[in-house]
Amino acid sequence: MANREYPTDQEAKQLILEVGRRMYQKDFVAANDGNITCKVDDDIIWATPTGVSKGFMTEDMLVKMYLDGRIIRQGDIGPSSEVQMHLRIYRENPEVGGVTHAHPPICTSYAIAGISLDKAIYPEALVNLGTVPCVRYETPGSAELPDTVAPYCRDYNALLLANHGAVSWGKTLMEAFWRLESMEHYARVLMYTGSIIGKANVLSCDQVSELIDIRTRMGTTAGGIPPCAPRPSNITDVLSSHSPMGMETAGEQTIKTYQPLQQRASSEGLALESGLSAEDIERVREAVINRLRGNS
Repeated sequence: MANREYPTDQEAKQLILEVGRRMYQKDFVAANDGNITCKVDDDIIWATPTGVSKGFMTEDMLVKMYLDGRIIRQGDIGPSSEVQMHLRIYRENPEVGGVTHAHPPICTSYAIAGISLDKAIYPEALVNLGTVPCVRYETPGSAELPDTVAPYCRDYNALLLANHGAVSWGKTLMEAFWRLESMEHYARVLMYTGSIIGKANVLSCDQVSELIDIRTRMGTTAGGIPPCAPRPSNITDVLSSHSPMGMETAGEQTIKTYQPLQQRASSEGLALESGLSAEDIERVREAVINRLRGNS
C-alpha cells in the first residue's frame, strides 16, 4: 500500500521473537505449535520456521518470503505448511500487518466444541476484539485450510479453527498478539460465567451500540456485533443481605455497623435466636474461658 510504514527487517524479526516468547510463556502453544508472521513490505513477510518452539527461536531461524510463497531467505529450516493460511489472510486484507496462530487452551476447547465467542457480556472484548466465529474443520496445514478463513478476513479480527486452535490478525504484529490474548481472556470469562457460575447479564442493545461507537472511533470497523438484550439487566446495585449499606425505607439509605452479638441483643433488648438472654450468653462465655484456664 502506498506510503504505508512497515517495520524494518530487524524490527520485524525482534517482534516475532518477542511474541513467540510471550505465546510460549502464556501456554498459548506447547512444544513446537503455532506460527507467527510480520509484514515488512506490501508483498514481503517474515515467518517462523516449522518444528521449532516459539519460546526458543533465534533470528537466524526466521524465514523471509513473498506473499506468493516464494522464499527470499531462510536458515536450515523452512516455514510451516500453515504459513499458507497467513499468506491468504494478507492477500484477502491488505491492511493486515501481522498474524498469530496458536492453541490457547480455552479458545481451543471452544473450537473443539464448535462454539463461537459471541456473547455481549464483556465491553473490553467487544471493543478490542469483537465476536469470534468458529470456522469449519480442515486438516492443519492442508491446502483447504486457507479457504476456511478467507471469507472472514475483512469483517472480523480473529477466528477459532474447529478442533484446531485460534488465529488473529491486526494492522501490526503486536495488535494481532493483543487480540490473541484478548480472545483467550474472553473465552475464559465465557467459560466461568456460562459453565461455572451459570449466569451472565447480557448487555442491552443500547449498551452494545455505545460500545460499537467507541470501537469505530478507535478506528476498528471489523469485529461483528453479538446478540444483545432488549432491556438492561445490570443497572441495579446488588448488595448482600449483610451489607453495611441497607435500604431502611424507600429513598433513604442508612449505614449499618457491626456489633458483637451480645451487644446487639443488650442494646436492642432483643432475645437471641437461641432463646438465651445476653446475660446468659456472657455467663457461658466466662465459664468456657475459666475452664480453658484450668479454673473450676
